Amino acid sequence: MPEYKNPFPTVDVIIETGGGIVLIQRKNPPEGWALPGGFVDYGESLEDAAKREAMEETSLDVTLKRQLHSYSDPERDPRKHTLSVVFVAEGTGTLEARDDAKGAGVFTEVNLPGPLAFDHARILADYFRWKKEGWKAFEY
Repeated sequence: MPEYKNPFPTVDVIIETGGGIVLIQRKNPPEGWALPGGFVDYGESLEDAAKREAMEETSLDVTLKRQLHSYSDPERDPRKHTLSVVFVAEGTGTLEARDDAKGAGVFTEVNLPGPLAFDHARILADYFRWKKEGWKAFEY
């Protein structure tokens, strides 16, 4: 039986709250600030994974508003080949870093912390461009 090497599915969530977006400071490598997110569990939908990961890392309840885009560059995660479906959500509750986050905060386009992990600088650039230009930001 051949061994197949497939990308691992992940989700990332851009949580809008308090006039900005939520980023977490990662506790584990790769270090840096990141969107809340993680791996999709077997038998779990992308939407459920996004809600679970958001709650686990930020303690916020999220309402998914839309799917923004997908990202699949084989180099996006230095640990292994992943593909991520990115959601935009509205968050409610009290922000608290939990699980594999050692910090969390609300940021705007002008005060993003650094460094950003993975390809999250690209994702956030796409998000802010989409907020200004609409869906034409994603034309190929």
